[in-house]
Order: sequence, then C-alpha cells, then structure tokens
Amino acid sequence: MEPGSVENLSIVYQSSDFLVVNKHWDLRIDCKTWRETLTLQKQLRHRFPELADPDTCYGFRFCHQLDFSTSGALCVALNKAAAGSAYRCFKERRVTKAYLALVRGHIQESQLTVSYAIGRNSTEGRTHTMCIEGTQGCENPKPSLTELLVLEHGLYDGNPVSKVLLKPLTGRTHQLRVHCSALGHPIVGDLTYGQATGQEDQPFRMMLHAFYLRIPTLTECVEACTPDPFLSTLDACWCPHTLVQPLDELVQALRAAPDPGPMDEDSGPCNPSVSLPGPSQGSTETEAQQTSYLQWLSEWTLEPEN
Repeated sequence: MEPGSVENLSIVYQSSDFLVVNKHWDLRIDCKTWRETLTLQKQLRHRFPELADPDTCYGFRFCHQLDFSTSGALCVALNKAAAGSAYRCFKERRVTKAYLALVRGHIQESQLTVSYAIGRNSTEGRTHTMCIEGTQGCENPKPSLTELLVLEHGLYDGNPVSKVLLKPLTGRTHQLRVHCSALGHPIVGDLTYGQATGQEDQPFRMMLHAFYLRIPTLTECVEACTPDPFLSTLDACWCPHTLVQPLDELVQALRAAPDPGPMDEDSGPCNPSVSLPGPSQGSTETEAQQTSYLQWLSEWTLEPEN
C-alpha cells in the first residue's frame, strides 16, 4: 500500500465547521517535539493552510483520537463552537463508530457482545497499556462494551483470520484491541496486545480501521464512511473464503439506526425529514459547562502512544 506523505491526505467529509479525514495507518495525529516527522496536523496545514487556527497548539482541533497504528475516519473541528458541540456528543455517548479489523483465528459465532471491564496496566514496563479486570496489575477497571459482528473467514499469510465489524459502545483507551485480545482473537499486526511468534506474524500494519463515524451535533450531522482497506485486491496476503455477513447490509443498518442517547430517532439532524435547529435554538449552556468545554479544548492531549 502507498505510504503516508504530506500530499496524500484523504478527505471523506467537509463542511464549514468540520472535516473528516481518512487517517493513514502508522501516522501520528500531532507531535509535541520539534523534530521533523510526518503527522496528520502537518498534512492538514499543507492542504488547508487557510483553515489553521493560530490560537490552538497544533493548528487544528481534533474531536477524538485514533491510535498511531489505526487508520480511518477522524473528525476535525474548524472552530471552538464546532469542537464544543462535537465534544458534547462524545461526552453524552451519542456518537456512532464502527471499525473493521482482521483478527486471528476463525470466530465461530456470527455476533458477540464483549463486556470485559478495562483498566490501566500498572505492571512495570507496561504502564502505557491497558488490561481487563482480573489481570494482575489492572488499575481502576471501568465497564466497557463492544459489539462484534463477523463478516468473513479466510487466511492471512496462510494463517486463519476473521474479518469483523467492531462497534464500541464505550470509549476506553485501546478498547477494541484489548477486547479482541481478551477473546483470544487479537488483531492481526497488533504487536502490543497480539501474540506474534515470528516474522510471518508481523504484517506491514495493524489491521484496525475506523470505518464509519456519525456525530449528530445540534446544527449538523457529521457522517462519513471510509473505504474498506481489507480487500484481497489491496493486500494479496488476505484471502477470504467464507462470507458470513455482507458489509453493505451492515452499513445500511448503521445509517438507518437512530442516534443513541438523549436525542431520539425523530429529533436529530441525521434524520433528513427534520429541519435543523439554528444556533439560538439549542439548549442554553451554564457558565460551568462553558468553562468545562473550553478547558477541554485547551488541555486536550493524546494518550501516550504504545
């Protein structure tokens, strides 16, 4: 596959308030050091120098996070108001996210709900990783929930692999990677939570991709579906042989599903039959809420990369 470069930024959604990019695998979102390295922030500055905000540390407000090794949909807010509205959606769990992954082994069930609580690993040398409750050194485990749907069975470099759709219902650090590993089906190419035993088990990337994203803000429904990178036409090592569930049907179900949380199926801007409320029609923010949003905007940082 084509390596990331400053020129090959892929945009899958754009409005006056938001961008959604298809982040390249093995790409940092930003970099806190002075050294020259490719980052998503530099790609954005190169493509959209007029949109960079000098009042921010990195020039752009990233609404959420993707691991360094994970590719796919990442939303960028182009002003403080948009960032605040997206933040509220994430805080209230009204965001819909779905990921594609290749995982080790053939999962026999067509659908699973994974509910292992996840906490930070305090074991020496593992302090930047997470683990499930009951693991030695697991600190402050919190409830975590992931839906897993099997799409295909096949082989990757001759080893049994399942292609799955993962829908996180909570937002813990490394949640999908930890849950897949806990099931005994680690993500292919995940050298932190995987079970690599040799060079043949270390493909060119981690096979986790943020496929679908919907953020139903009060004034705009940000919705994006990125191309599937796990196709045999793109990676000759991946050889699917059994179709379990068609991805197209699951995408239709994602698009048709009502937004979770406080907004019911008839009240959100993702429903095209509903007129969008103007900025003055939203709920009034308290001073404490405004302070909280602004603090989040100013202090937002990435989790330490693994």
